[in-house]
Amino acid sequence: MAITDDIRKAATDPTPLYFLAGTADLAVQQARKVPGIVEQIRAEAPARIETVKNMDANTVQEKAASRAKEAQETIQTRVTDFISTLDTDLKKLGESAQDLALRGVGVAAEYAVKARETYEKVAEHGEQTVRTWRGEAADGIEELAVAVEPDAPQPVQVKEEPKPATAAAEPVGVKKTAPKKAPLRKPVAKKTTPPAK
Repeated sequence: MAITDDIRKAATDPTPLYFLAGTADLAVQQARKVPGIVEQIRAEAPARIETVKNMDANTVQEKAASRAKEAQETIQTRVTDFISTLDTDLKKLGESAQDLALRGVGVAAEYAVKARETYEKVAEHGEQTVRTWRGEAADGIEELAVAVEPDAPQPVQVKEEPKPATAAAEPVGVKKTAPKKAPLRKPVAKKTTPPAK
């Protein structure tokens, strides 16, 4: 029954829905920033285009060639260092591989914890958002109810009239009990046998 309990828990847990609501709210907040960014790019674009137009092609080519040469030298240096490291000692390499694997597991666990924390934060934000939405909806419903029925009738209170005293007084100290009703019986279904052939 553990699987059934897990399924029930997963089906009734509102956290994923809160996470979705929080994500939607954060997306809306980020979308509100887009017009400002577009305006900033629109303002900076002419200056950047002018800079590109005024660049000398030979200067750009020389810079690219020098960067390529530096990158090639760096790569060659790293490759030779790596090859010399491989040649040193296989035992150290095995230990390094094991150490890297353990670090990888540690990093993966750390990322899993951070992901869970982020998930919970967004879910909390979503829960607050849903509460806000519900509050706004409740306020809207109350305003609508007042607009539709501004003068709602007050509840009517029914007053009981005192019972007249009967001629035969009941003895003092005796409690009056209501008669017990017999329990209702369900009708018994009759079994029918099919007709003989």
